[in-house]
Amino acid sequence: MRQYYGYIRRSSPLIILFLVTLRCTPVRLHPQCLDFKPPFRPQQELQFCSPYKEFGCCNYEKDQDLLTKFYRIMGNFDYHGYANCASYVQELLCQECSPYAAHLFDAEDASTPVRTIPGLCPDYCAQFWKKCSSALEYLSDDPHLAKVKADQALLCQYLQLGDGDYCYPDIVNNPQLSQNLGRVHSDGEGCLHLCLEEVANGLRNPLAMVHANDGTHRFFVAEQLGLVWAYLPDRSRLEVPFLNITKAVLTSSWEGDERGFLGLTFHPKYRFNGKLYVYYSVEVGFDERVRISEFRVSSHDMNLVDHGSERVLLEIDEPASNHNGGQVLFGDDGYLYIFTGDGGMAGDPFGKYGNAQNKSALLGKVLRIDVDDNERGPLYRIPPDNPFARHRDARPEVYAYGVRNMWRCSVDRGDPRTRQGKGRIFCGDVGQNKFEEVDIIEKGRNYGWRAREGFSCYDKKLCANSSLDDVLPIYAYPHKMGKSVTGGYVYRGCEHPNLNGIYMFGDFMSGRLMSLQEDQNTGHWNYHEVCMGMGLTCAFPGLINNYHQYIISFAEDEAGELYFMSTEIPSATARSGVVYKVVDPSRRAAPGQCHYDPLPVRVKSKLIEFQPQETLTGLELPGHSQAELDPTVDWLQELIDELGEPELTTPPATTTSTRPPRSTKRKGRRRKAKHRAAAVPPPPADGAVRLAGEGHELGDRGRVEIYAGGEWGTVCDDLWTGRNAEVVCRQLGFRGALKAAKHSEFGQGWSLRILLDDVQCTGTEASLLDCKHAGLGAHNCDHHEDAGVVCGNSVESGV
Repeated sequence: MRQYYGYIRRSSPLIILFLVTLRCTPVRLHPQCLDFKPPFRPQQELQFCSPYKEFGCCNYEKDQDLLTKFYRIMGNFDYHGYANCASYVQELLCQECSPYAAHLFDAEDASTPVRTIPGLCPDYCAQFWKKCSSALEYLSDDPHLAKVKADQALLCQYLQLGDGDYCYPDIVNNPQLSQNLGRVHSDGEGCLHLCLEEVANGLRNPLAMVHANDGTHRFFVAEQLGLVWAYLPDRSRLEVPFLNITKAVLTSSWEGDERGFLGLTFHPKYRFNGKLYVYYSVEVGFDERVRISEFRVSSHDMNLVDHGSERVLLEIDEPASNHNGGQVLFGDDGYLYIFTGDGGMAGDPFGKYGNAQNKSALLGKVLRIDVDDNERGPLYRIPPDNPFARHRDARPEVYAYGVRNMWRCSVDRGDPRTRQGKGRIFCGDVGQNKFEEVDIIEKGRNYGWRAREGFSCYDKKLCANSSLDDVLPIYAYPHKMGKSVTGGYVYRGCEHPNLNGIYMFGDFMSGRLMSLQEDQNTGHWNYHEVCMGMGLTCAFPGLINNYHQYIISFAEDEAGELYFMSTEIPSATARSGVVYKVVDPSRRAAPGQCHYDPLPVRVKSKLIEFQPQETLTGLELPGHSQAELDPTVDWLQELIDELGEPELTTPPATTTSTRPPRSTKRKGRRRKAKHRAAAVPPPPADGAVRLAGEGHELGDRGRVEIYAGGEWGTVCDDLWTGRNAEVVCRQLGFRGALKAAKHSEFGQGWSLRILLDDVQCTGTEASLLDCKHAGLGAHNCDHHEDAGVVCGNSVESGV
């Protein structure tokens, strides 16, 4: 799934109506500087443009440049002229420092000319013209200004912005714009609006991205098949894989196969010893195992592993093909941590209490071993402070136990200033059938499985055992939100200061991005969902606001910036995996603050240049430069001509809502209702769909309702993807889907039963009943999860 937000190029009746409305109402602005990046907090206090010393688009050097320009301009005035013009010249120059500089200078569209003077409000422009019009020749070299500066009306019309509500100085005093300026934008439900940057694509189930911490700022992406690719800081990829153990790795092309290459980490002293560690599935005879091995980098090529250097540290029998764990990482203590699954099947049925509670088994555990100085003697040693090192009934490798299938763990780098939180290990532990959880790993602790799932008891008898002494998760969520947690990272990077301390994670099945932030006073972790920015929020060069559904893993680069990997098809052979970088569009670090110089990389393999494939979703309007809008031009007709005449498609009568579509009041756009052939229409066929709820009267969007078993009902949004939406929209007669809507976006169908849940379509089925689903009437959700769609006829329709 990708989360689409109405990406439209060709026209439809709805789009024309929307464009008319958009033309007549102010656009919601977003902060943006003239370099097309978010504003920032200057590291050194501004002296000249002091109104923007806390937040804006100028650092100290730019502030001083503007001051120099001010003195140069004012040197052309006598005392009287200086008194009249100084404040105006200063204010106009300093708008380059405004958080909304890109808007004021008409630079939001990179294809249009940038204004030389910011857009002015009429009253302010009139005063400026009256007192200081002589300054124009020093402020701007625009030849058109010289032609109109003698006429106040012409001048102010030329300097006026297209949307006059957001001109200078009114934009400064607009409380709607100044409120929460510089903070992460969130909607009424607390969902944080962030953006993404595509980093790599064409990957087959990318399940790990790591760095070597060697100063080169390379990153290495592992595919489930057993390939690891090396990427340079410019995102070009080496043609020859860094590691290729595909012949040894056990996996398949089945969607959802949990076996394969599962984990990769570099030794903390990799720069000196060239060691790395991998975790993968193997088949030995008729047995399936997980193997943890040590490799060394080639002595001849820093971008190639010496495949003959493998030394197997551990092999653990897997009684089933699922719950294989897979994380390997080094803690701040320098030891190697290994995270194993409970052995598979359901409910950890192995032994009296299951593998996870059995400290003599290596499955369902967090293991900790010492791999330093292992050239001679044992391949690993037991750290002397391992909690069960001297227990006769426990494996000495065990560091923590009672885990089900921890999928993706990370070490917190700590607050950049205070170091608070440094060394904490966060893990997402996949649940059985009710709850997913996030844990912080502590030495010797029991994480409850199979006695407990999340905060709830799973094995009630074992849960009631007073000796359990398990530690509760910091957060757990029910399966109506998602069914397979993917653990993430605490953001500690430099580029996005607002995100510091936020733990971001996701769900593989639902595609939901989520975040937790600790309340330092109470220790409670507060939850916020993460949404993709809509409208202009992500309208920066290179940013996108959509991603594939199946969130496989999270990562951080050598500088601490945050990434995640997801795929459209969760198969080890499907090249639909993408690596995304998380971006906060509301604020960046000050220029130069995050600068680093990567060490040189000697490349022997051919480099493959990165080619982005993803695009920003949303409506694109033609850009307007200053004085470009002519009231005598029929702009709407020009837009229709540019986009092309829409194709009108009338959905079948059995699938439309009971209300007539709203007229756009343009000739030929109104559809005539068909005369009823009988007083009582025949019942629709099983699988027929209709759109209902808020906005359905527009004809192309609404809550999905399906007819089956003699009744109409709703569809739950668990696993609701663009492919599901495609089936609905094509069934309704549209060319494709623009959005798969979730969380009852078009209202809740309280009067109807929920008929379908866990729907999984390929996009080619005739109806939702032909797709995989939990069974007619079987569901684990409520009406606040009613699914919806937005359909369209544009060439880009299709999710």
